Amino acid sequence: MTTNTGQAALTAGDTFTLECPKVTRTALALYAGASGDHNPVHIDLDACHAVGIDDVFAHGMLSMAYLGRLLTDWVPQDRLKSYGVRFSAITPVNAEPVCKGSVAKVEDGLAHLDLTVSLPDGTVTLKGSAVVTAN
Repeated sequence: MTTNTGQAALTAGDTFTLECPKVTRTALALYAGASGDHNPVHIDLDACHAVGIDDVFAHGMLSMAYLGRLLTDWVPQDRLKSYGVRFSAITPVNAEPVCKGSVAKVEDGLAHLDLTVSLPDGTVTLKGSAVVTAN
């Protein structure tokens, strides 16, 4: 991944990627503790089985946090003007998500970004957008 330190202006077509670490059970337990989200479907296999789910899965907000990291690795946080996402699929335990962003357009000094989190099989688990100052 290349980091834009603010020296060059963003232009339409620019892309950036973050390969996330494997989503382990330990990572889910640590995230539950850090976030305060202790929903059993993220950490308790027995609770999952009780409601017909085969295994635990990642918190949606963990994927959103990875996208936030992608953004702030690319541009300084003070350039971020808006950020929003929509969850579209679960991220199973042991998945290795990939965050991607692209500059859709630059207008009036603002770069409009398209964002995704996807799994190696192509499943998009999260779609988002952000607006950052272009330079």
